[in-house]
Amino acid sequence: MTKKPQQREHYLDSVRAWLMLLGVPFHLSLIYSTQGWSVNSPHPSAWLTLLNDFIHAFRMQVFFVISGYFSYMLYLRYAPKHWIKVRLERVGIPMLAAVPLLTLPQLFILKEWTSRLDGWAALTPYAKYNMVSWDLISHLWFLLVLCILTTLGLIAFRLLRDARRAKTDYSDLSWGKLSLAILAYSLLWGAFRRTIFLLQPQWLMDGLFSNMVMQSLYFLPFFILGAMAWKYPAIKALFVRPDYRVFAGAALAFAAYVANQTWSSGEGWLYELDAVISMQMGLWMVNVTFSAGHRFLNSHSPRITYLVNASLFIYLVHHPLTLLYGIFVTPHITSNTLGFFVGLLLVFGVAFLLYELHLRIPLLRFLFSGKPQKTRAAAAPVKQH
Repeated sequence: MTKKPQQREHYLDSVRAWLMLLGVPFHLSLIYSTQGWSVNSPHPSAWLTLLNDFIHAFRMQVFFVISGYFSYMLYLRYAPKHWIKVRLERVGIPMLAAVPLLTLPQLFILKEWTSRLDGWAALTPYAKYNMVSWDLISHLWFLLVLCILTTLGLIAFRLLRDARRAKTDYSDLSWGKLSLAILAYSLLWGAFRRTIFLLQPQWLMDGLFSNMVMQSLYFLPFFILGAMAWKYPAIKALFVRPDYRVFAGAALAFAAYVANQTWSSGEGWLYELDAVISMQMGLWMVNVTFSAGHRFLNSHSPRITYLVNASLFIYLVHHPLTLLYGIFVTPHITSNTLGFFVGLLLVFGVAFLLYELHLRIPLLRFLFSGKPQKTRAAAAPVKQH
């Protein structure tokens, strides 16, 4: 029996691309925020700090919902062994290629032109290894987490696939029930983190443990929720249908997020409260972004297709470009607002030029996409998700 192919959901492609591209204003605003980064303006900007907090509070939660959605769709299309091979190639090859091509040069940039590695000679061997691991992973952390969640998906997706639909179709699911489920998970995550903080606090400072364990556990429910939205149309319909009570909840959650960042401390409950608040905001922003995307972006556009194809590459290269901008240009622009917008123009401009350049070099196209490169004669249109 041949199933009718599902119409391509342009709005999800678009939302995913815009979430990736938001990495540029996120890191540029980080320069001008009150958050300590490798490069900071001497006089932080209140509105850019607020912008940075807003982007950080929801962006990756929504991204992992979309990743889970498309990952499960492809899982149903391929045999499990072929699926895991294809998915890890698409995610792992760009991640591994970006280490020598991007984050390793970035490490030398930090060493030569910032105070990031000051006191290197006095560090213990482990401290040196840990600092290097943080900086080599850097902004590639989400690819590392996606590799881990994809691997876990071999088990989770099989269970989801084999679950009897007759048992429930989630038509009675509401935002209240979903919010309570995410709240319960965030409290468990916070309890797990607090236990580690009390018993083995040094683990939380370890780059590999923090990214591979804590981040993966944090984003796991969003990844699974995305897969469930593919299997159960009622969940997807809930996401796409605008609910202004949820919109209001997202606004209140953001206010709580800013308050926590302003008045809490790392020795207190800052990170546990952050998890509770940002998981709720991330969940509610799924409704905001999905419904807005479905309303305004659900159509084919060559421009959007270009951004979808370029978004991963732009995200990968923007981080070292932003650091270079912060080191060499930021000190010469006295206005934080002007510096931010000039930075957007320069970083996006150079990133898109590099994207066009890499398209003309087959090896780079392969390394930054994880896809085998076909000759024009052999290439055929393929749906990308």
